[in-house]
Amino acid sequence: MTEHKKVSPVKKKIVQELKKLMEESNTVLIASIKNLPGSQFQEIKKKLRGKAVVKVPKKNITLIAIDSLKNKEIENLKEQIKESTAILFSKLDCFELASELESIKSPSKAKAGQIAPDDIEIPEGPTDLVPGPAISELGALGIKIQIDKGKILIKEPKVIAKKGTKISQGACDIMNKLGIKPFTIGFVSVAAFDAKDKKIYLDIKVDREGSINQLKEAYGKALPFAVAITYTSQETIGFILAKANSHAKVLEALQSPQTTQSEITEGENN
Repeated sequence: MTEHKKVSPVKKKIVQELKKLMEESNTVLIASIKNLPGSQFQEIKKKLRGKAVVKVPKKNITLIAIDSLKNKEIENLKEQIKESTAILFSKLDCFELASELESIKSPSKAKAGQIAPDDIEIPEGPTDLVPGPAISELGALGIKIQIDKGKILIKEPKVIAKKGTKISQGACDIMNKLGIKPFTIGFVSVAAFDAKDKKIYLDIKVDREGSINQLKEAYGKALPFAVAITYTSQETIGFILAKANSHAKVLEALQSPQTTQSEITEGENN
């Protein structure tokens, strides 16, 4: 239990509001808003209207609100509450809410000294850059170019910052000129309490594109696998019957002394 000093009437009102939100929500999510510009914060809050209530109370007030619930499961959320964090209350489950936060992140320019989240590559192709200082700046990064119709053309792709390394000022300058934004800014999901499951989920990562690709891959493998194990359904029955028919032809051929080996192999392959 967290020790608390005397709470003023105004703070008591905030505590009661937070407590009520926690009691009525399916998800209580802690998100980092460190280094997030105020304008971006307001934009995200606006986009979440109707999906989540966003609050940025002082840490001590939040801890008091959690303690007042007398809920052992949600108390585990306290150690995840740091400075520069927002608390979101929602009827959505925690993964739906985290996915929503991921979808409304915005591209952001790189700053010198930041760590590259992935390999940052300058793609080949035409640019809007005109010959001048940009030629030497591109050359300093080992980027091969040529002039085409009065504009600079990148002859081949070039990685200018490897994943996990600091981004140089020169790389930042070129990315800014080419409109490349390798970062995203927004609410970063840190932890969430699921009231239904009474569980705390940490480091919620939602990769929509990756999940969709996995589903497509699984879907592509599902039908042949179902046919292989003779799982009957409206989608598989035609293939299963065709397979059975081809096997029957092979057996029939084996019983015929006049059948050649090539005919048997052809039947097995059908």
